[in-house]
Amino acid sequence: MYALKSVVSALAAGLIAFYIGLGFAVVMRYSFGYTAWNTEMCISIAWVFGVLGWLLGIGMWGNWVREWIGLDTYGRKAPGWQRYFTFNHDHKVIGIQYLVTFAVVFLLAGLLAMLIRVQLTQPTGGIFSNSQYNAVMTMHGIMMISVAVAAVIGGFGNYAVPLLIGADDMAFPRLNALSYWLIPPVALTLLATPLLGGLDHGWTAYPPLSSAYTSSAQVLFDLAIITFGLTSIVSALNFLVTIIYMRAPGMTWGRLPIFVWSMFVTAWLALLYTQGFAVALLMVLLDRVAGMSFFEAKTGGDPLLYQHIFWFYSHPAVYIMVVPGLGLTLEVIAHFSRKPLFAYRYAVGGLLGILGLSGVVWAHHMFTSGMPNYLHAPILVTTELISIPTGLIFLSALGTIWMGKLWLRTPMLFALAVIFNFACGGVTGIFLADVPTDIHLHDTYFVVAHFHYTIVGGEIFALFAGIYYWFPKMTGRMYNERLARIHFWWMFIGFNLTFFTMHWPGIQGMNRRIAEYPDVLQPVNIAVSVAAFAMGASFLVFVYNMLNSWIRGPVAEANPWDARTLEWQVTSPPPIENFPTPPVIKGHPYDYGVPGSVHATFPSLGGSPAGGGGGGGGGGQ
Repeated sequence: MYALKSVVSALAAGLIAFYIGLGFAVVMRYSFGYTAWNTEMCISIAWVFGVLGWLLGIGMWGNWVREWIGLDTYGRKAPGWQRYFTFNHDHKVIGIQYLVTFAVVFLLAGLLAMLIRVQLTQPTGGIFSNSQYNAVMTMHGIMMISVAVAAVIGGFGNYAVPLLIGADDMAFPRLNALSYWLIPPVALTLLATPLLGGLDHGWTAYPPLSSAYTSSAQVLFDLAIITFGLTSIVSALNFLVTIIYMRAPGMTWGRLPIFVWSMFVTAWLALLYTQGFAVALLMVLLDRVAGMSFFEAKTGGDPLLYQHIFWFYSHPAVYIMVVPGLGLTLEVIAHFSRKPLFAYRYAVGGLLGILGLSGVVWAHHMFTSGMPNYLHAPILVTTELISIPTGLIFLSALGTIWMGKLWLRTPMLFALAVIFNFACGGVTGIFLADVPTDIHLHDTYFVVAHFHYTIVGGEIFALFAGIYYWFPKMTGRMYNERLARIHFWWMFIGFNLTFFTMHWPGIQGMNRRIAEYPDVLQPVNIAVSVAAFAMGASFLVFVYNMLNSWIRGPVAEANPWDARTLEWQVTSPPPIENFPTPPVIKGHPYDYGVPGSVHATFPSLGGSPAGGGGGGGGGGQ
């Protein structure tokens, strides 16, 4: 069985290499006169060996490394679903690998959220000790952040971008496969942290707690997140080269689908800023295993330095999460409104404006940190300014909806919810951008509510819009629309009851990341927990609908949405090389209702049109 052989050989190679790395570390330490065993240094060295062994075992040796030494390459030709467990170069396979992997991570992180809400039904005591609560909260946070960073980019970016621009694959297919197969070691490493004492520093990993006063699990956290950052950087480079150089003839920048624009901006953000988080955690790692003092104040370090480096990445990371979600939302809204995308150029300008301003707003996370007061005013101004390009995207969405012939299928419902939820997140963000109110609200559940409205309400709802929108294309099957609508309304209502209510205990001063709170806030916390449990139950409907539809759903048409963009002009699922012949772009992807408008033709097939404009009704009327 190809799938079993691939995974087992990779695990075996990884374990063998890990133990070789342990032996190498012990021998080197002993040779230089140190105590042979040091847990954190030995594990750090062995982990690098183990990841390299995993990659070689999963298929990188046969597909790629042999070429470096002049040998012929070979790959595992796995049939059917088993190809998802091999080092496959096809961007469509890699996109589905990302989506399924991070759907599982999302559900696990959601289960941890349910445990957190069980704990918070009581002001003190509960099912966890304080340190156990910290560990659960940390794992929930970092797992959900990883989903927000990689699910849309790695999933829909990989699957849809080459199709949308008329390319046959990504620019660097093997690098693309490498970026995915680095993810399983990251996930397994994070799940292994309880074996070394667990993580109790929060997902931000602030020193000196993380650099000197936590268990050796911190080393695993550092290694995992540094590697995760590497996958973001190589993926970003791949997207940029693909979008710049592999567009079909006639696919000018002014005809680029808006989701591709959002991926272009996101790739620049990831390429420019991701190394900030990696460098910060590398410094923490070196403090622990190499005796350096970047963050230990008593030996000349500065803990505040970490916060600056961390947030210099992590606020642009908010846009790395949100921008592809906003682009996906506009993509869905345009097709399901049966109108040209309103203010297309302004929407693109808004995306580029976010790219330009995202690197000068980081310090609003640090108004209470003790940073110099003279930084408060300029950071307040830049943080307020970035709402302007975001507002252009909202303008585009609302203008497209206005007077459109709306087709309220499930993808459209989720896209409309993004606009509502993200608007709520934007309004509450104003209070956190202004110094006087932020001083009161910082580190309270108001911030938790705001953050979830921004990331879950914006990016994760967009993720579900994309899943329902491209599910027929990916699987060749149609999902159950009734169950999908039940999932939407159940999730939407549960989400807003949970996080809108959560603003109140935050205003009352309830601290986040702490397992205890004043007795007077117990009733509102019980209400939040009940709403959270209801929202969590909605995903059972989603999982059943997806699995059942993928296995036995009705066969999908090539273009069930009657959409104009290129991915809908080929079979569902698409052929291996995407298109029977290279397309030539003739018009805009969103010219619904424009007489005679055609998005693309296939000249080798007699110039047959693809993505005609037609009337305003389309398939949804």
